[in-house]
Amino acid sequence: MYTINHTIISSRLPLFNHIPGVPKFGLSRIRQLLVGKSIRKMAWSSNKCEQGIESVSGIVRPATEVYADEAVEALRAGKVIAVPTDTLYGFACDACNIEAVNRIYEIKGRKHTSPLAICVGDVKDIGRFAVMDHLPVGLLEGLLPGPVTVVLTRGESSILEKSLNPGLDSIGVRVPDSDFIRMIARGSGSALALTSANLSGQPSSVDIKDFKSLWEHCTFVYDGGILPAGRAGSTVVDLTMLGKYKILRPGSAKEETVSILERHSLQEAGAIV
Repeated sequence: MYTINHTIISSRLPLFNHIPGVPKFGLSRIRQLLVGKSIRKMAWSSNKCEQGIESVSGIVRPATEVYADEAVEALRAGKVIAVPTDTLYGFACDACNIEAVNRIYEIKGRKHTSPLAICVGDVKDIGRFAVMDHLPVGLLEGLLPGPVTVVLTRGESSILEKSLNPGLDSIGVRVPDSDFIRMIARGSGSALALTSANLSGQPSSVDIKDFKSLWEHCTFVYDGGILPAGRAGSTVVDLTMLGKYKILRPGSAKEETVSILERHSLQEAGAIV
């Protein structure tokens, strides 16, 4: 355990030791906040050491609001980070930075013929990147945020780089039910390219220890603990067809997804009516 020496901390913060005209209780509260923040950070570090998780060059961080701005800056600088979602851990980068996107393919050993999905902060952001005006009102809000990837047509107005998933006129879009990744997606002002944090063909990751061998390729690894959804990943549904849907991957929420789709009068593609 760590012992906090308030005298040492105060001596290193001379600015707060004596300020004429500022009530003493105000300074005391400032010291409490600063010490409290230090205790929380050290407690997190201590807990991770006890679990056998060591920081590599300080890249491991808790997936909390405190570190969201740092993650956004890394994305804007063209870096790759690892983040928790509501299903699996993923590698993320700015979807409009093709060098960063290529870096994700390199890290995973993934063929460029395998498309990447994008992640946005809110349902209302999807229209910047894909066509959604053919969908029933309220459908996307019923599916998202949640463990679902909706495949939509990009359209001519999409601001995505043409070099992202070349040869495809559709794009998989996620709005995970996970606060941290949504915060950084909003803060980035763009979409995140997102794929599972693992070597291509290997099991997906529900704990940062599952992909420890790949940490060195990330600017930051954000730890959200062990994710409870299992390794099935998101349910992938094709919504490019008017009035139709097609499940491309059952994932972790197939039954709930189909129920919502059919409640909005969509029919399964190829189904006999």
